[in-house]
Amino acid sequence: MLERVDLSLQLDREDYQKQLRKLQVEIHRRAFRLYEGRRPLILVCEGWDAAGKGGAIRRLTEKLDPRSYQVFSIAAPTEEELAHHYLWRFWGRMMPPSEKQIMVFDRSWYGRVLVERVEGLATEQEWRRAYREINDFERQMVDADAFIVKLWFHLGQEEQLHRFERRQITAHKKWKLTEEDWRNRDKWDAYELAVEDMLLKTSTQQAPWTIVEGNDKRWARVKTLKTVVDALKPISSS
Repeated sequence: MLERVDLSLQLDREDYQKQLRKLQVEIHRRAFRLYEGRRPLILVCEGWDAAGKGGAIRRLTEKLDPRSYQVFSIAAPTEEELAHHYLWRFWGRMMPPSEKQIMVFDRSWYGRVLVERVEGLATEQEWRRAYREINDFERQMVDADAFIVKLWFHLGQEEQLHRFERRQITAHKKWKLTEEDWRNRDKWDAYELAVEDMLLKTSTQQAPWTIVEGNDKRWARVKTLKTVVDALKPISSS
C-alpha cells in the first residue's frame, strides 16, 4: 500500500497560499457548525518522524477560536496510565468536563499497534487484539455523533534523512531530533510493516484512514485541511 503512494506531489508557493487561506476560512465556518450542533471532531495524526504533522496541525488550528479546540501531544504513558487499559487515558481526554468541539491527537491510541508492537512494549497477543479493540472504540465515538478523521503522514526515507540532517544544523530545530528518532529510522522496515497492517485492519467505513503525501510540506498541509473539510460536509449541509 505505501509503495504505491505518489510522493512527488507538490504545490508551488503561490498556489499553496491561495488554497491555504480558502481552506482555513472554510474550516473556521464548519467549526462553528460543529459548535452549533454539539458534535465533536476527533482528528488523529500519525506518521513518520519529521513527516510534518506539527506543521499541518498548526495550519489547521491557526484561524480557529482557541476555545473550540485542543491539541493533545501524546507521549509515553505515565505510571498511573500503565496501570489501566491502554485506551483509558484517551477516554479521559475526550470525556467531560472538556467542552472542546475539535480534539486533535498528535500521536494516539495507535501507538499500541505501532511503537508498542515494534519495540516489544506489547505482546503479540496484545497488539493483535488491539485492532478489534480500536475499531470498537472508534465505533462508539461515531455512534455518539463524533466525526473521526485519521491521517497517516507518509514520506520517503531519503526525505526523512534530509530533514533530520537539516535539524541537526539548525539551532532552533535541534531539540526536535533525538537519539530515538535515529533508532526508529534503523527499524524502518519493521515500522513499515506495522503501518501497513494498521491501515489494512483499522480503516473502516465510519473511520477510514487518509494517507497524506508528505515529501512536500505545502502539499501535505493543504491535503490535511481538504480532508477535514470533506469529512465535515454532512454538518455544513444540515
